[in-house]
Amino acid sequence: MGENLVIVESPAKAKTIEKFLGKGYTVKSSFGHIRDLSKKNLGINIEKGFIPEYEISSDKKKVVTELTTLAKKASTVWLASDEDREGEAIAWHLFETLNLSSDNTRRIVFHEITKNAILHAIETPRDIDMNLVMAQQARRVLDRLVGFELSPILWKKIQPKLSAGRVQSVALRLIVDREREIAAFDSQPYFKVDGLFNPDGTTTKVKATLDQKFRSEKTAADFLEKCKNTAFVISSIIKKDAVRTPAAPFTTSALQQEAARKLGFSVNQTMTIAQKLYEEGLITYMRTDSTNLSSIAINTAKECITQMYGANYSKVRNYHTKVKGAQEAHEAIRPTYIQNTSINGSAAEKKLYDLIWKRTVASQMADARIEKTDVLIAGDNIDEQFVLQGEQIVFDGFLKVYIEGKDDEDEGGNTALLPQLSVGQIMNNLEITATEKFTLKPARYSEASLVKKLEELGIGRPSTYAPTISTIVKRGYIIKGDRQGTERKYTEFTLKKGIVTQKVKTEITGSEKGKLFPENIGIVVTDFLAANFPDILDYGFTAKVEEDFDKIANGKLVWNNVIEEFYAPFHVKVEGTMHDRAHSNAERIVGTDPKSGKVIISRIGRFGPLVQKGANDDPDKQFVSMKKGQLIENITLEEALQLFELPRHVGKYYEYDITAAIGRFGPYIKYNSSFVSLGKKYDPYTITEEEAIGLIEEHIKKEKEKFIAEFPEHHIQILNGRFGAYIKQDKSNYKIPRNTDPHTLTIDACLAIIEKETAAKAKKTK
Repeated sequence: MGENLVIVESPAKAKTIEKFLGKGYTVKSSFGHIRDLSKKNLGINIEKGFIPEYEISSDKKKVVTELTTLAKKASTVWLASDEDREGEAIAWHLFETLNLSSDNTRRIVFHEITKNAILHAIETPRDIDMNLVMAQQARRVLDRLVGFELSPILWKKIQPKLSAGRVQSVALRLIVDREREIAAFDSQPYFKVDGLFNPDGTTTKVKATLDQKFRSEKTAADFLEKCKNTAFVISSIIKKDAVRTPAAPFTTSALQQEAARKLGFSVNQTMTIAQKLYEEGLITYMRTDSTNLSSIAINTAKECITQMYGANYSKVRNYHTKVKGAQEAHEAIRPTYIQNTSINGSAAEKKLYDLIWKRTVASQMADARIEKTDVLIAGDNIDEQFVLQGEQIVFDGFLKVYIEGKDDEDEGGNTALLPQLSVGQIMNNLEITATEKFTLKPARYSEASLVKKLEELGIGRPSTYAPTISTIVKRGYIIKGDRQGTERKYTEFTLKKGIVTQKVKTEITGSEKGKLFPENIGIVVTDFLAANFPDILDYGFTAKVEEDFDKIANGKLVWNNVIEEFYAPFHVKVEGTMHDRAHSNAERIVGTDPKSGKVIISRIGRFGPLVQKGANDDPDKQFVSMKKGQLIENITLEEALQLFELPRHVGKYYEYDITAAIGRFGPYIKYNSSFVSLGKKYDPYTITEEEAIGLIEEHIKKEKEKFIAEFPEHHIQILNGRFGAYIKQDKSNYKIPRNTDPHTLTIDACLAIIEKETAAKAKKTK
């Protein structure tokens, strides 16, 4: 044991720091928080000013015992947890729980795990910042109060095992509100006109877009008729010099958004990889609102850029944080050693590091200079003009390294590299096309765009975005998924060689990938909270709470006064709602069944969303579960009635009837007493007899191939599975050793394998 004990949160961080400190220092991990609010009752003494009642987590008792022993032997204890509010709280909990003394305890912080940063931190220790600790404690206490008091109401009024959270409920509301915007959106058709022209005297073809859209087929067709006898010339050429500046270095939310756009990473995946890069000393701290770079980083970037691209590509820039309520960390996310253009690691780690490196370096590079050209093409027989846009990069600057991604590409004009053109030049009309388009509905949120929206509203902080989204997914309030598009017809008019033709074409529209969709229970919970606890779901109110936390962190507010101001009216409302006899009306009358005359109702049932045929007091009412993606509030009568068509008779397989239905594990077909899954390829409402027979015969073939041998006296079978052959005895499965032919196994060999694997499992368990 050395003279110094350094305590950090994670083993990976401990390992990296230990390399820098050497002899005389022992570095240990607390494995995150060592204690939390008590799980018995509320864990908060409301009467005594909301004093938290902390307890050591059961899985941390061994860690606490070890750290306590080591701390007693150490001459100096260094608390080196992260520099944000959570890290400060961890340091305080360690100080309190390990009974440390302020005489020999030092708090050190650093935003990168490098030798210089660690040694500098040890040279400049500080006290635990109790303002930051109290800001974290306020958040933890407030979130416990909201969850503890709201959840029982949801159990009573809607469904058991539901829960609510302060930030999570607001994020859920954003997704629900967007879904309703989409459902209410009325897409309108219009015609976009493009012209393909050949500048006289050249062999070049250029594409231009008309400066007006037409609202009907007639006006679009009439315009093309006018163009038959129209001579086109260039009426003006306007050239403009434009400058593009690089994006600022990464904040947490900017990294989450860009990693989603460019790498397809989820928010949680990005933070997990970034945490690993930080703990290995490869990047600075990954939870930050700051876009600032240290002077050392700026100078190093300048040297790298000058060496790699030339001095004219370098431009020193100082960025200032624009995010409201930016806090804690003092630098943006950047490589710790900018001269390292790549790293060793997994493919995902390399990709994320490369993204961070490029963004950091680009932020210190020269502007890109661009020459933009707008060409207007006029006709002697029309009032409208075609617009031809082009641009040429005069100097690429930072674009040599990095271009920022976008969430949604706008439908714009046609930008191209243009030939030499002049005013008055004849433009030969090769083809003009009027294509029917449709106004676009609002886009559903992706994880990245939801983070962006939460940040814009001032809701949550860098450390909360990933767990917020994960929580509402785990609770079943939303799903992240893809949706297949639907086929849509559109009209296209084409003028070519003096003849206008009309065609009806088809396109796939509405396909989505990696978007967030609300589930029925999420919508019901949102509506209930909005009706009964409007403050909880109010964007401005939630943002104000975040501002209050920031003020606590800055020493401008007392933490339990903030809690008291929130809790007093909130608790009164909770009491009133709990004693109110009314239940959440999570049902909707869809219509009437034309055959039976019974009412059709969509609602939440005990096992999820369902459609009910018959009134609630009807003794013969029928129930059927909704399909995935169907919502209580907008399912149509036709869709609801279709659900009652299952189980559906599909045909026959020899003398056995084939029926299609949906069960606990998804859609299936049944024949005799066998069940065959339909998977994602087939729909139980539309599968044909021929398709069903094909699935059945494929299933029979697989079942035959699955069986290798059997020893009934020992209840043993040798079977083929998804991952190869295995031995099954009663309900237990056993691996067959590699290079062993399962067809040659005897009963003695099987028993030997079972005995060996059972002994190995028992040893591992012990």
